[in-house]
Amino acid sequence: MKILVIDGQGGGLGRALVAQLLKALPDHTIIAVGTNALATSAMLRAGAHLGATGENAVIHNCRDADLILGAAGILVANAMLGEVTPAMAAAVGASPAEKVLVPTDRCRLHIAGVRPQPMETAVQEAVRLAADLAGREATV
Repeated sequence: MKILVIDGQGGGLGRALVAQLLKALPDHTIIAVGTNALATSAMLRAGAHLGATGENAVIHNCRDADLILGAAGILVANAMLGEVTPAMAAAVGASPAEKVLVPTDRCRLHIAGVRPQPMETAVQEAVRLAADLAGREATV
């Protein structure tokens, strides 16, 4: 299974997702795609198997990903202070992959019914959901 983690800005969310995905789904390939080099670097340091940066990397890797994880803003053009281009958001939205999105207040995107929670809790829930979608019980 090809798991794509997309993040921007400093890559903190992506780094946390990659680290926990490696524990929960050790037999799957995790590809880190950052909207900038700093984010990609943070996810690679966390242990992602492969990494790439920029708009074309997002578009290219969304085509055949089985699972995409990231902040909810990856579906919104110009989110993350403009780092998510309209083409990136469209590629994520059009991808046939299952998507597991982490709500954050930094993207100015609010989802009704989702209560504010610590980022660590949101990441753990995202990894549990990803493991369920991958057909395996999470060990987090």
